[in-house]
Amino acid sequence: MLRTSIIRASGSASSLLVSTATRQAAAPIKAARAANAVVGQQQQSRRAHAISNPTLANIEKRWEAMPPQEQADLWMSLRDRMKVDWHELTKQEKKAGEGWTILAYTAIGVGVSAVLFFVARYNARPAPKTMTREYQEMTNEYLKEQRTEPISGYAAEGYTGRGAIQSKPAGKQA
Repeated sequence: MLRTSIIRASGSASSLLVSTATRQAAAPIKAARAANAVVGQQQQSRRAHAISNPTLANIEKRWEAMPPQEQADLWMSLRDRMKVDWHELTKQEKKAGEGWTILAYTAIGVGVSAVLFFVARYNARPAPKTMTREYQEMTNEYLKEQRTEPISGYAAEGYTGRGAIQSKPAGKQA
């Protein structure tokens, strides 16, 4: 127990000396970081301002001809601008936003899904014979003959339910 106390005391004294020296050496670094943080906040607040109309005018036509760095800068500034309340955006900024891209990709996804659905349906096997109305009517008769559920089901007196019938007549099926 005494040994542990001595180790703690010696450790805390040396750490106190080291931490004082470290703090004095780190003071200029902290000041530089604080200055950089202020500059970073100023740059971020500049990006939140509206993007000029000449910059966004006919952007759809000019986009492919723009250098990649300019495209990236414009995209980043638009992305930062889109984080602001939409009521504060200009009409050009709303038009240049990602909304139409998302709509286009969604429409493409729905279209591809519909095509896959109809291709799968077209190439599927025909419905099994148990799905025809005639087969289901025969199933109802069999269940009545076997007196299945005699109290409240198929074989009950005065039963008016559909029973096992769930399909349209054979001539009306697609």
